[in-house]
Amino acid sequence: MNPENLTSFLLTVLVLELTPGPNMAWLALLTATAGRRAGLAAVLGITLGLTVQALLAALGVAAIINASPRLFAALHLAGVGYLLYLAVRSWRDAGTPAHHLPGGGEDGADGFRQGLVSNLLNPKAALLFMAVLPGFLTSDDRGGQVLVLSLLYLAVALAVHLVIVVAAGSLRGALADPMVSARMHRIQAVTLTGLAVWLYWRG
Repeated sequence: MNPENLTSFLLTVLVLELTPGPNMAWLALLTATAGRRAGLAAVLGITLGLTVQALLAALGVAAIINASPRLFAALHLAGVGYLLYLAVRSWRDAGTPAHHLPGGGEDGADGFRQGLVSNLLNPKAALLFMAVLPGFLTSDDRGGQVLVLSLLYLAVALAVHLVIVVAAGSLRGALADPMVSARMHRIQAVTLTGLAVWLYWRG
């Protein structure tokens, strides 16, 4: 692959990753309320989920999902349902004193699990590889090109998510007040609900 092609691909995926979406909003709010430790664990979960999606796409599973409307719809609804579950839990936690202590009542395991599951249940992530990658492949050694471009995408996604965690983590000190922390949990719940609705209507 020539440098110009690689540069175009990197710019494309960077723009896609910087576009506001469920991962970005959820990760920022999680880090701001629960701290950088939970945020970094969530980044690991997100990255692992995207890695699995990349492997599935490379194996052609994404094409199968795309060819089966019912399977795609089931995964899509599962992803929407998981966001709503997180929203309900966040709203409930707003009234729980333990969640307003240092650490926000959530640990690294919570962040990792939520990041992993939310990306495994997102069929759009798998279809992204199928929709974007083909446009940057040449006629030679396509298997190797898919591997290289997938790794580059994962690197860009990881970098963007780490920047979000670092930036959102700077707000942690302002959330030491239990009243502010409770308010942030409610904002997170409302935001997650909005993201779930947006994801559902976007199809």
